Amino acid sequence: MPIDIAWLDQVQEQIIDPERRIIDPHHHLWDNPSIGKLPAGRYLLDELLADIGAGHNVVATVFVECASFYRADGPEHLKPVGETEFVNGVAAMTASGFYGPVRACAGIVGLADLNLGAGVGEVLDAHVAAAPARFRGIRHAAGWDASEDVRNSHTNPHPGMLGDAIFREGFAELAKRNLSFEAWCYHTQIRDVIELARAFPDTTIVADHFLGPVGVGPYEGLREEIFEAWKGDFAELASCENVVAKLGGLNMAINGFGWHKQGKPPTAMELVQATGDWYAHAIDCFGPDRCMFESNFPVDKVSVSYPVLWNAFKLIASAYTEAERDSLFHDTAKRVYRLDI
Repeated sequence: MPIDIAWLDQVQEQIIDPERRIIDPHHHLWDNPSIGKLPAGRYLLDELLADIGAGHNVVATVFVECASFYRADGPEHLKPVGETEFVNGVAAMTASGFYGPVRACAGIVGLADLNLGAGVGEVLDAHVAAAPARFRGIRHAAGWDASEDVRNSHTNPHPGMLGDAIFREGFAELAKRNLSFEAWCYHTQIRDVIELARAFPDTTIVADHFLGPVGVGPYEGLREEIFEAWKGDFAELASCENVVAKLGGLNMAINGFGWHKQGKPPTAMELVQATGDWYAHAIDCFGPDRCMFESNFPVDKVSVSYPVLWNAFKLIASAYTEAERDSLFHDTAKRVYRLDI
């Protein structure tokens, strides 16, 4: 699905609280991905800098894997290390200060196939060697649904993967290296994440995108029912003290809000009115010190511009204290990804 800049530019807003320091803990970089599951086109450093420089005070970012710039040669299981090598180079570019004060990709989350079992240790070590100062964890996406109308994750997961014995053998390698795990699945799979978190209490698990409430295919028109079920599951997930929550990624086509089909993109207030209850419940369950706002760009860019999205976050955060806002926008991400900024 292409990103329509002219469509996004129809909504312009004054930046709310422009001096607030932000770490954006979830974005991607790619160039014309061929896997067909991501917005087409280029999103590299220039595009990222244009977005984060559009008014909000983004001081650092965290890159999360997206099957981009894999190695062309060598063993299959080591090809994802090419993505980390590429992103570490981008991080070095901004660390030079040449592009201003922002430190893009200060943290890097890559992919290693945990279905390799204990053998995945070789891949994890290669990632760390490729970016020793920045590599922080793994995302092995588990999003799977039986419906053909719901696309499965680009990692081609099998149902029940998070509970598979070999997968968990690979998962056990993370804590040995002080690496976190990014959980990305669909709302029907939250209990799998709960069981995984309880089985590995010493491994930090980051729950991405509210763990994927789906609003298309067989789930279209069922948002209220899904929200009620999700509330209970997410509250139980919060009882796992090793889990933290990323708050964002609700503006993808798969979430079913249909912003990309409208004549104009949403305003910040429209986003809050449509999705604010999800944020409020997540923050109530986890607390601000275990939550962090995220852009999920450029995936969410099919629906909303970067300035408007962060304005929406700031409207949501206005209900919290100054210290709580610091956690939501900066401090939680800094702590979880061990960033020096």
